[in-house]
Amino acid sequence: MLLRLLLPYTRPYQRAVILVALLQVAQTAAALYLPDLSADVIDKGVLTGDTAYIWRLGALMTAVSLAQLVCTVGAARVAARVGSYLARDLRVSLFTRVQSFSARELNRFGAASLTVRTTNDVQQVQMLVQTTLTFMVTAPIMCVGGVVFALAQDAPLSLLLAVVAPVLGGLAWGILRRMAPLSATLQDTTDSVNRIMREQIIGLRVIRAFVQEERENARFDAANARLTDVSARVGLLMALMFPLVTAVASVASVAVVWFGAARVETGAIGVGALSAFLGYVLQILGAAVMMTYLLRMLPRAQVCARRIGEVLDTASTVVPPMSAVAALPRPAHVELRDVGFRYPGAEAPVLDDISITAGRGETVAVIGSTGSGKSTLLSLIPRLADPSEGAVLIGGVDARSLDQTLLSRTIGYVPQRPYLFSGTVATNLRYGDPDATDDDLWWALDIAQARAFVEALPQGLDTPVAQGGTNLSGGQRQRLAIARALVGRPDVYLFDDSFSALDYSTDARLRAALVRHTSGSAVIIVAQRVNTIRGADRIVVLDEGRVVGTGTHGELFAGNATYREIVLSQLTEAEAA
Repeated sequence: MLLRLLLPYTRPYQRAVILVALLQVAQTAAALYLPDLSADVIDKGVLTGDTAYIWRLGALMTAVSLAQLVCTVGAARVAARVGSYLARDLRVSLFTRVQSFSARELNRFGAASLTVRTTNDVQQVQMLVQTTLTFMVTAPIMCVGGVVFALAQDAPLSLLLAVVAPVLGGLAWGILRRMAPLSATLQDTTDSVNRIMREQIIGLRVIRAFVQEERENARFDAANARLTDVSARVGLLMALMFPLVTAVASVASVAVVWFGAARVETGAIGVGALSAFLGYVLQILGAAVMMTYLLRMLPRAQVCARRIGEVLDTASTVVPPMSAVAALPRPAHVELRDVGFRYPGAEAPVLDDISITAGRGETVAVIGSTGSGKSTLLSLIPRLADPSEGAVLIGGVDARSLDQTLLSRTIGYVPQRPYLFSGTVATNLRYGDPDATDDDLWWALDIAQARAFVEALPQGLDTPVAQGGTNLSGGQRQRLAIARALVGRPDVYLFDDSFSALDYSTDARLRAALVRHTSGSAVIIVAQRVNTIRGADRIVVLDEGRVVGTGTHGELFAGNATYREIVLSQLTEAEAA
């Protein structure tokens, strides 16, 4: 999975990767050449007393060392840039794919997991790429070259390497075998902690209102303890690898000196050659340390690559049309024709056989008990999800055939939870129309009954808005969300219980203003309050995902038991009449 993920993303940086490889070859060759020069200095310079030869080879060793330094720094710099650019491309791909997801895919992964995959998981892959580019050429060449040069210095002494190599391989295999499943668990527990933390931050007021701090602390402590336990076990395995390899290297160095001294004493090898041989052994073991450092990162990076691949390989159920319709024959017209919607694996559909029509100048209201499918129904119109059966027609054209930009421009959608982005009042309103002037914004705010409170803000339209609009009240957020939809002057307005946080007086004024300014548009309102929708041209009553009544307020109150029950739960008989 790791290679399948990385190969397409490294293709644009092939030249940089080749450059890193060439620089690594050069610096490795320089490193392998230095012990041989050192042996000559000892055998032909120090032991013979040839000072000129020592100076000459010393100068050459200095030049080789400087060349090695330049190549090492250059390779590290290019590797870091490639890793950073690759991580950037991965994040862009993840963000773009998530933006295309429908509600089904978002619910499947969850916001917390998607956040971790886009940040922490990508970072783990980036670190592996940088490490690989740094060591992928150096370590193998160092190992092979070190063995060749060591054999050239003294073949019998090189038999020590045949003992050291299997020991190192066995240690690495044993540790990595245990680390792979722990790495998968580590990422899952990270998701869990992130999800709980996010829930507790968003629901802080609810937690405090119900005095559930201890319960939530216990829940977080449990998830945190699991993460700590897994992290400690992974950290222990990673920490063991380096000292174990170092211990093997130290023992091998002692063995080289021990057996090498005996061979020097018999004249089978010179002092310089023994020094060079020890240098090559240390280089080989150093390369082994590099490889173990790379290998201990591999299991977690593989898990992260799999998690990233899961998101990138998930196709949205809301698919852009191959040949998009770019114009609408009847812009201000919405029809839901025999629509059904079912979540994957669900036993019963959320919506079943729904048929609703809203034309130019009409206001259609949808009401029903909690869980009857009202919000799901409304979300099908702007294609936040596609129906499982039937079709949603906008302007007489199936919404699945419409150009996405045209669909967005045609529909003004105010969701049940009015979310505002960090920025200013003006930047939030211009989500409805990026080219809107300040006069357009004030016009929309005036209709949404938000002009007074925006004018009272310290900087008016330029007043900062916190993420989620947390520095504003619920009613203020709802009115700004309504104004945001109005700014684009769409042909279809969708209000998903968008007046629930308003007092009755503001609600009445806002609905009266909307009637005047949406007379040429189709309006569909989902609401819980009967007073909000009693003046609609048609009211559709939902119950358990099915239409159980359609008509005006008076008709339904007189002849529909479900609607009458909803009305009388809010109004008296006289008020309802």
